[in-house]
Amino acid sequence: MELTAVLTPADEGGFVALNPETGTTTQGESVEEALENLREATALYLEEFPLSVKGHPLVTVFSVPEHA
Repeated sequence: MELTAVLTPADEGGFVALNPETGTTTQGESVEEALENLREATALYLEEFPLSVKGHPLVTVFSVPEHA
């Protein structure tokens, strides 16, 4: 099963990883560690709450005006 991972830099260093399909969130010191932790957390979540994924989500970015 392919799922989405959204990684953002953490204020204290490392990365926060989120899977939007399940809401699982974790962190790691590197991208690789954050993804591995997310993979493990999501697998545990799916054991308890099975998920039926239909297609791939559309992931994009958008801009908002900056306030001066």
